Amino acid sequence: MKSGLTILGAALAVAASSLLLSCSSGTRDNSDKTALEVIHSRKSVRHYTDGKVSDEQLLTLAKAGMAAPSAKNAQPWQIMAVTDRAKLDSLGTALPYTKMIFEAPAALVVCGDMTLALEGASRDYWVQDCSAATQNILLAAEAIGLGAVWNGIYPVTERVNDVRRILSLPDYVIPLSVIVVGQPAGVETPKVKWDEKKYHINEW
Repeated sequence: MKSGLTILGAALAVAASSLLLSCSSGTRDNSDKTALEVIHSRKSVRHYTDGKVSDEQLLTLAKAGMAAPSAKNAQPWQIMAVTDRAKLDSLGTALPYTKMIFEAPAALVVCGDMTLALEGASRDYWVQDCSAATQNILLAAEAIGLGAVWNGIYPVTERVNDVRRILSLPDYVIPLSVIVVGQPAGVETPKVKWDEKKYHINEW
């Protein structure tokens, strides 16, 4: 077990180092954080300064998202960056729990492309795949000093339809999440979520 954890830790450290090296300049310097520190530092950021998020930073986040694992390597995701103020405000108006977008400069919308999804009973793995991509984006945002928050869209039909309408998505593309991104105002802090009662070894 100990050697396995050591290997896992090393793999995470390598992944984090690669991610941090690809980060753009102009953000807080988090290059000294290990992968586990980034994971435990991540928080849902809903308050932002008036600082901008660059196209390069959004590209960095999208690349991190697409580095996620997927069932049978199907990679059934499409990621849309939204920086247009009118579209951001429209998303905030339509989505009941996404009001923080009114003060944010950008968002990334992670979608499932049903033309790339697996067939039959495996089709719904796209949700897991795009959730993994969403989490990668959140961790990448933390790593490069940005603030981000996951807003769930699918499977609420009204939210799916609203995002499709606002962003002119085709019918075969299903928005899973809207990730609001900005320069954090420093209001939020990480929550300690470890609960030993929810950790089991070999049996319940």
